[in-house]
Amino acid sequence: MSEPQPSHISSLKTGLACRCPRCGQGPLLKGFLTIRDSCPDCGLDYGFADPADGPAFFGMSLVGVLGMIAFMIFEFTVRPPVWVHMVVTLPLLALACLAVLRPLKGWLVAEQYVHKAAEATFSSVGGHGEGSPWKGGDRR
Repeated sequence: MSEPQPSHISSLKTGLACRCPRCGQGPLLKGFLTIRDSCPDCGLDYGFADPADGPAFFGMSLVGVLGMIAFMIFEFTVRPPVWVHMVVTLPLLALACLAVLRPLKGWLVAEQYVHKAAEATFSSVGGHGEGSPWKGGDRR
């Protein structure tokens, strides 16, 4: 299959919708957070996609800041007992963290595709190559 010309699809829009970053049509995820092997519409191989813990980190950070603001407003205006926070606030924060995981994962994969992100590779540019005492070579 030939590589289609890249279109001007918004990575934010397709990512938040959990759609293919190349065609914008095919689903990116199967299940709740599992990335598909490839796009069923355009055939893009999703092997490049590795958002790791990024969605969880950004999700907890976003929900943590906004949740803390809402918590403080609720606490200082209503002054509820502690049990109300345990029954209402804590579950709301947990649900909000789960709700943002899929869109954030889709967005991070779309950004990886747009910016052609790849795993880092390192090469020796100094005297630490083959034969160096630092690489298990000759130790005199």
